[in-house]
Amino acid sequence: MSRADLLVSLVKAGSQGDQQLLRTTVEAMAAEERAKHHHQLADKLVENLGSAKSGPRSVEVVRSFDGGHGGLLYEVEPRRTLDSLLLNETVLTACRELAEEQHRKDLLRSYGVEPRHRVLLSGAPGNGKTSLAEALAAELMVPLFVVRYEAVIGSFLGETSGRLKRLFDFVRTHQCVLFFDEFDTLGKERGDTHETGEIKRVVSSLLLQIDALPSHVVVVTATNHAELLDRAVWRRFQLRLALPEPTVAQKEEWFVRLQKRLDAPLGITPKTLASKLKASSFSDLEQFCEDIQRRYVLALPAANLKRIIVERLKQWQTRFTIDQ
Repeated sequence: MSRADLLVSLVKAGSQGDQQLLRTTVEAMAAEERAKHHHQLADKLVENLGSAKSGPRSVEVVRSFDGGHGGLLYEVEPRRTLDSLLLNETVLTACRELAEEQHRKDLLRSYGVEPRHRVLLSGAPGNGKTSLAEALAAELMVPLFVVRYEAVIGSFLGETSGRLKRLFDFVRTHQCVLFFDEFDTLGKERGDTHETGEIKRVVSSLLLQIDALPSHVVVVTATNHAELLDRAVWRRFQLRLALPEPTVAQKEEWFVRLQKRLDAPLGITPKTLASKLKASSFSDLEQFCEDIQRRYVLALPAANLKRIIVERLKQWQTRFTIDQ
């Protein structure tokens, strides 16, 4: 939203006594100032918003050693990009569209439309869910905040919901990507007879908090077990993307990139290598290539890349025999 629109909303909220509009507008202003690295001003806006809502000393804002969120999150500096990931065309197009909507949000809002900002990723472990969240943050040029479940989930009644509220209060004033890995940990099906009433309350609280997030917070959730998610979770997310295992063509492209990175012929064609390697995830591919690169560097200047790859293949064949 442009600065002029924010000022108009602020005046409107004040004249009509609309607390919800006031909160949304001030949070958007704080996020905008924080993006400009005006952290002191952003902090004052948030602090005064809390005071206006419920009197002095009502808001808990700690900015000493916990980043302002009580240690409930940790920040990751985005290094991966969408171009660095091997994604199928459907997923890549959807992510580029989301990025475009976020970058051109002022145009969308001038027509009364908000950019999409809620993404659910599903797929087997090691197929790029975390990497995609990082790439989205890099594409949007915003920080990536990852939820620390060990800090969020408490052992006492009501503790987890309270911590979730604090977490969401913090991220609402930041332009960021908020990432929930293994989202089924919190978003479990409420109809599960094995779960306690406390878990059901946590899920309800979580869904309400996600609904209330402004569109400058892009929330990305990832799950290895989509079947465990509460049915109400699914409709909260505007983008629901499945990340499958790598195809042979994607494996081949991976080895083409490895050859360029090493600036040396592999001695085995990428197509042959892709068909020989039994890798069921992109994580396996990455580990295999790092393994090759380590042995190659240690064998310089007389490194025989083809021999190194053949030896690695034999070792990985044994590894997968044991795993199976």
